[in-house]
Amino acid sequence: MEQLTRSLEDIGMMRMLPGMVVINPCDYNQTKAATIAIAKYHGPVYLRFGRPVVPVFTPADQIFEIGKAVLLNEGADVSIFATGHLVWKALEACEILESKGIHAEIINIHTIKPLDQDAVLRSVRKTGCAVSAEEHQINGGLGDAIANVLTRNFPAPLEYVAVNDSFGESGTPEQLMKKYGLEAENIVLAAEKAIKRKKPELTHS
Repeated sequence: MEQLTRSLEDIGMMRMLPGMVVINPCDYNQTKAATIAIAKYHGPVYLRFGRPVVPVFTPADQIFEIGKAVLLNEGADVSIFATGHLVWKALEACEILESKGIHAEIINIHTIKPLDQDAVLRSVRKTGCAVSAEEHQINGGLGDAIANVLTRNFPAPLEYVAVNDSFGESGTPEQLMKKYGLEAENIVLAAEKAIKRKKPELTHS
């Protein structure tokens, strides 16, 4: 039997280390590109790997820029910031939301530290609300990093899709993703909740 990842607390622990870069790529191609970028980087880097199998959907010839988020889909109703294997789930959620008339902006946060604050603020200033999606504890990971930026710069509703204060268990990746609420459907529900919490004055066209 497999576990979801080696750890559900690692991003939070690594984020707290001064000077540490934290990278969580979304597929094989991005992992390869990240490895090349890391080899040229001077300083400590934590590169995270997960076990779930996801489609390879990013370009094979991509240039990986540490600290630069990747916009995958433009939208005006809600910003969905995803990392690692949840990026593919976010794209699946985007299709479901589109069928409901909701236009989601999907952003791949492959570098959690340093976080691309400009990308976060640019998107949320447009949509007025956000969702973070990660295969990590709800505390200390991508969601908290985004919340920190929004709190200090542009307070807006933020919903988390993450593991809710629970230790990892044994099982197939598919079983555990479902158990911990890390599926596309969970992202859809979080997006709808964030939109309901949105205040009209938060959106800037």
